Amino acid sequence: MTALARGLQVLQCFKSGEERLGNQELSERCSLPKSTVTRLTYTLTKLGFLHHVEESGRYRLGMSTLKLGGTTLARLDVKEIGRPLMQELANSTGSMIALGMRDGMSMLYIETCRSQSFVTLNLNLGSRIPLVTTAMGRACLAAMRPSARKAVEERIRAMDPAAWPEIESGIHAAIGELEELGCCTSFGDWKDEVHAIAAPLKIGKGMPLMVLSASGPSQTMAAEVFMRDVRPRLLATVREIERHFTANAA
Repeated sequence: MTALARGLQVLQCFKSGEERLGNQELSERCSLPKSTVTRLTYTLTKLGFLHHVEESGRYRLGMSTLKLGGTTLARLDVKEIGRPLMQELANSTGSMIALGMRDGMSMLYIETCRSQSFVTLNLNLGSRIPLVTTAMGRACLAAMRPSARKAVEERIRAMDPAAWPEIESGIHAAIGELEELGCCTSFGDWKDEVHAIAAPLKIGKGMPLMVLSASGPSQTMAAEVFMRDVRPRLLATVREIERHFTANAA
């Protein structure tokens, strides 16, 4: 019980979803020995409640805090800025727009917006989708630093060695798509009835990698429609969200 209480005490030190603290600062705020805090942050990082920012050696709240009520993500500027733009994109394309982040071997939806169309996909905030077969997951993998992507690839290969050659080919194709098209695609690769495209958000150092996707039923939204009509609007929305952070950082 003492370890649990101390772990929660560490999490409470973060006043916002984007605050970054080192072990020394956490030690001072918690009035705990730095050695104790170091062990706690290591465990909390392994469990996903903290995220280690390699560039600074500090920590920020991780994705697992969503399971505790979602208050952290509700304060993220990306979500606040992105939602009206996402809704506008959903309305203009007739698709479902989702903002997601990687959580282990899945992508986790942290915001969704639907069009007024009577045909929508039944995915909501908190939904999890596969990493390697979805447009969102492929865009995440393609946008990772090579060293980070290699670590994830090793985990994927260990989980299913027989399927790895096909998965590896798909990841390489996604990297090529991102370079050439600015987005990654999944037209029936995850589910036959789902078509989707996705693009990563570049919102500054220390920020988690986020991906914006547009998806819809394959029977009403062909791949050609996504590439011709949805893709330019999706990329424009990504650039608009990114501009907010570029302007604020200047």
